[in-house]
Amino acid sequence: MGNTMRHLVFVEKGRLEWREAPTPTLQGDDEAIVRPLAAARCDLDTAILFGRAPIPGPFAIGHEFVGEILEVGNAVRGFRPGDRVVVPFQISCGECGYCKRGFTGNCENVPPGAMYGLGASRGDWGGAMADAVRVPFASNMLVRIPDGISLDAIASVSDNVVDGWRTVAPHLHDLPGADVLVVAGGAWSVGLYAVAVALASGASKVDYLDTDRARLDLAEKLGARAIDGPPPKRVGRYAVTVDASSEPTGLACALCSTKPEGICTSVGIYFSETTPVPLNEMFYSGITFKTGRAHSRAGIEPVLKLISSGKLRPELITTRLAAWDDAPEAMFDVSPKVIVTRTA
Repeated sequence: MGNTMRHLVFVEKGRLEWREAPTPTLQGDDEAIVRPLAAARCDLDTAILFGRAPIPGPFAIGHEFVGEILEVGNAVRGFRPGDRVVVPFQISCGECGYCKRGFTGNCENVPPGAMYGLGASRGDWGGAMADAVRVPFASNMLVRIPDGISLDAIASVSDNVVDGWRTVAPHLHDLPGADVLVVAGGAWSVGLYAVAVALASGASKVDYLDTDRARLDLAEKLGARAIDGPPPKRVGRYAVTVDASSEPTGLACALCSTKPEGICTSVGIYFSETTPVPLNEMFYSGITFKTGRAHSRAGIEPVLKLISSGKLRPELITTRLAAWDDAPEAMFDVSPKVIVTRTA
């Protein structure tokens, strides 16, 4: 590879461009250079591209990807050039107190929010839709891809699949056979991944609320009961609820639909300074509410195990599989999940 490479840059709402950039090089002994082979459009990317997220360009876009190791530093353990790996979207050392507890999204040894694909505001680590990406802390960050799994099927495991998994799988482990509600509409694919993981994890019932017909149909194909319409105050009562709406009405619906002592997890990003929540009802129900980013590195291995078992098939949620060179156009597809792959 030469001194320059090509990467995909978000310029402004509605505009992506391939541009030249310096090829990344190793800057430490425990680093690796990875060539992305399949990359997915994250739900946050969708919001950025369509102007729903107040994040200005230009910056190299993309943070969900799998690839092949091109080069490793002298101190990298367990990996070598040619290995195919999942790269977590967040930068994490794997050794600090937070990382050891599984909170890899809050690593103490990198600036807050450090991640790929959001430019200087998150550390300027470059984007996933590039000819090469530098991975620090490679011995701890990288995850080897099990044999028999196609790369395009797991391109979103870096973030959105794990995001959906963490909303339901740990709770269904503690509450076997619990019923699940997903209030969708904002995080287009995460809500659907939550449906798929809930069913793969033994939920007795999964209801999916949305206003988009295509996503409702897909949820039904996965095995959920689709509920068409805007969020009411309450759908019913569920032990496990998920807010993937990114709207205050959807958040309130998920919270009010949570059974006493149940748990509600929000994957929605609320960009306003304040967001109303029904605290009085939550108080009398005694529910647990969780929000925040997924801890990507900590969730990748259990997700890959579920995929290897055949119980979880993320490829069923992929709505467009496009060639790498077509990414600037494909990324604006209005369907839930876009994945781009290389042929060479």
